[in-house]
Amino acid sequence: MRQVTVTIPDDFYETFISFFKHIPDVSINDNTVNEVPLWQQEMVLERMKNAKPEDYIPLKDALKELDKKWL
Repeated sequence: MRQVTVTIPDDFYETFISFFKHIPDVSINDNTVNEVPLWQQEMVLERMKNAKPEDYIPLKDALKELDKKWL
């Protein structure tokens, strides 16, 4: 038996799953526990697209700021 991982659009999910449920010996594992919602992915991509180089800070500086705030 083989294992397949598939990424599909949210609006096609139900159709896709209903098709495979009818195949004998098929196991469907819906691993959406840590999935980032599509709207949030789009928002982040839009922010990254619109960001200017001067908006970014070095990782070392960002980690220092987080340490000051949370440690």
